[in-house]
This record gives sequence, C-alpha cells and structure tokens, in this order.
Amino acid sequence: MLTILKSGIQACIQDLGREGFRHLGVSQSGVLDPLAAKSANILLNNQQETPVIEITVGLCQFKFEKPTNFAITGADLGAKLSGRPLAVGWRYYANQGDTLTFATSKTGLRAYLAIQNGFSKLSSVMNSYSTDLQAKFGGISGKPLTDGDMLEYETNTALRSIGAALPEYTDTIRVIVGPHIDIMPKDKQQSLFEQNWGVLPQSNRMGVRLSSEADFTHNISIASQGVCPGTVQLPPNGEPIVLLNDCQTTGGYPIVGQVIEADLRQFSQLSTGQKCKFLSVDRTQALQAKTQQLQHLAQLEIAVQHHNKKNT
Repeated sequence: MLTILKSGIQACIQDLGREGFRHLGVSQSGVLDPLAAKSANILLNNQQETPVIEITVGLCQFKFEKPTNFAITGADLGAKLSGRPLAVGWRYYANQGDTLTFATSKTGLRAYLAIQNGFSKLSSVMNSYSTDLQAKFGGISGKPLTDGDMLEYETNTALRSIGAALPEYTDTIRVIVGPHIDIMPKDKQQSLFEQNWGVLPQSNRMGVRLSSEADFTHNISIASQGVCPGTVQLPPNGEPIVLLNDCQTTGGYPIVGQVIEADLRQFSQLSTGQKCKFLSVDRTQALQAKTQQLQHLAQLEIAVQHHNKKNT
C-alpha cells in the first residue's frame, strides 16, 4: 500500500471525471490535466482512465509499503525517491520502504502520480473514482488525502524505465468566442483578446479568476443557463472566471468565451500572479488541436508497447 506521510495542500484521487450527470447538478470533477494523467497511465500500461493522485503545489510525502512501478507527469515539483531526484514524464520502480517526496515550484502547480495497475479498494460513485471536493463524495470519503491515509495497490516487479515529453504548457489559451460577446462594445470585444490576464488568489478547482488593468465592468444580466468546464464567464466586476472541473452546472453571468478542450489543461498549472492571454480560434481549429492530442497519446502508447516487447 501507499502511506500518505504528508498530504500537502490538496492531494486527491482523480480520474477522467463523471460524465452524463450534469443534468442532475453533479459536477464533472476529474484531473485538471487529462493529457498528463493519461500519459502517466500509458507509461505504466494502465487503462488511461485509471485513477491517479493529483498533487497541488507539492510539499507532500508518500511511502511505498510494497514494491511497484510508478510514473510522474505534469509540473516539475521537485520529486525525489528516497533522496534521488526524479524527472517528470518517466516511469520508475520503487522498492518496499522507499519514500517519494515532492517539493514545490514557481513555474508549475500540479503533478500527477500514477501507480501500476492503479489503486485497489476504491469505490466508484456515478461511474467515477474522482473526488468531488465540493459535494464530498468519491475518492476517499470525498476529501483530499490526509496524513496517515493508506491506498492499496498490487505488488509489481520492476519494469525498465521509460519516459516521454508532453506538449509544453503555455500561457496563450485558445478560446472560441462566446454567445454573449455582443453585450460588450466592439472595442471591448477586441480588448478581451489583447489583455495580459493575471490569475487571482481566489482561484481553485472550480474556476480560475482573472484580472487586468482594463475596465470590463457591466450591469448586464442573463437568464441562468448551463455551463461547463472551459466556459468563460464575465461577472459585473469585469473580472472573468474560467470554469474548471469542479464548477457548478448552471450560471447567470454572460458567457464571453469557451476555452477549447485541448487548452483547458493549461489552467492546471497557472498559479496566483501568473499571466495568460486569450487567442480567438474557430471550431475547426479546436477540433484540430484535440486531434493532435489524441495522436500524441496514440504514438506514446505505441512507443511504450514497443519498448515493453523489446525488453521482455
């Protein structure tokens, strides 16, 4: 089993999230960077939807009570295995008694820890093992990991190490113009895509709040309607909210944009004070970006399978 010696800020169990329950008011939850989580699982020959630990900020410590293979992806949070530095994007082997520690980083916010064959004895809720931190279900009793928690996993023999580079994180976020963009004057519409937006400290897994020096205040209201991860809302104070996985299912703020699915992962790494910029694209470009990510994962899977066969 994996013993949580030090839980850190908000380490929690997540998979690819709950789909098909938003009409019941149930949030999606799930990893904020699906590409990173899927890649970690591919490196271990796991199914891509296998639950992982999403580590926020770092400052945590785990102990392997049984030998197994594991992989780390996402941000470089200074991971070490019993004092030995580890590189992000690789799979490694842990002996019984090894400790895995994470420091922190000024350039990234979240890392993903996957274990070969995943964690056992987790209970699925609405077809997902993800922790819904707001509704308090899924994962381990719907809460972040705490000191002393233990996660079961199978004993595994050593696999030869292998790694792969993920597409780099960027602060340029591609967005499809939203249905309420016309509430803004033409010059404001253009300005929306010219600003360097700063991440505010009120940001979390529900949404990233942004601010700039420009004035986008308004007094326009709309009827409450469905929203989803990636929706860019504009409250009356003029500070946009980019909704993330734990967001509500409806909202009454004007929708000025929708972050494309391929780029929503970028917000998993933006911490307070960091800057980002919107880039307007169309649906064709959004689909192309998604296809590129799927191709990346397919190529990684082929490479890992070839590596495994070559070394058996």
